[in-house]
Amino acid sequence: MFVVVTFSFSVKERRGVTCRNIEVKFFEDELIKVPADEIIRLIKLADHEIIGKELKKINADIIEREVEKHQAILNAEVYKITTKDSVSYSGIVGIIVKHRMPVVRIMSSSGSYYLDENSEKIPVSSGYTAKVLVSTGYFDENFAKEQLLPFILYIRDNEFWNAQIEQVHIEESGDIILTPLIGDHLIELGNLENYEEKLLNMRAFYNQVIAKNNWNKYKRISLKYKDQVIAKMR
Repeated sequence: MFVVVTFSFSVKERRGVTCRNIEVKFFEDELIKVPADEIIRLIKLADHEIIGKELKKINADIIEREVEKHQAILNAEVYKITTKDSVSYSGIVGIIVKHRMPVVRIMSSSGSYYLDENSEKIPVSSGYTAKVLVSTGYFDENFAKEQLLPFILYIRDNEFWNAQIEQVHIEESGDIILTPLIGDHLIELGNLENYEEKLLNMRAFYNQVIAKNNWNKYKRISLKYKDQVIAKMR
């Protein structure tokens, strides 16, 4: 009987608990994070009376939908908890935010943004940066999503090329120039046709020629022509 009475009293005491604070939680391994104060701003945009409002009257679904409108955010989950100090109860509205994962930073003639692996745009922000492969040059958003992105994902998923390529540049002619991290040379890929075969040829050239010579001996290495690797020395 004692337990039942005490429990009932606690429930009654907590019925009018109001939100006194908002807390934001992120996943630690994410490449980008929208600043917590921006998340809180979005929460208050969804419910401008949230501070001081009864927890039971706060609509978590509305808040989640508002926060998920941000292009950098993939998913948001709102929870409500009650805490008690020695005097009274108080409420907290928390939110766990899952961000989109950028795979390339686009800096083209038609705009600057990130893309995730599903072709979703992520805006550039002073509040976060992501250390990902950079693509520059002359191309539009359709090219970035439909042609460039599959190539970027191929590089990302290949252990060697992911460690070797730091920039992809598209010239006005449509030719692709790759900038490697190791070696003072540029790689002329040509267009994106048969890029897997071209990179296999380049890998063979690395193993059979460059590894036995000076990595800085060559200025440009062209893969534009089928089954050929043409190297221009300094």
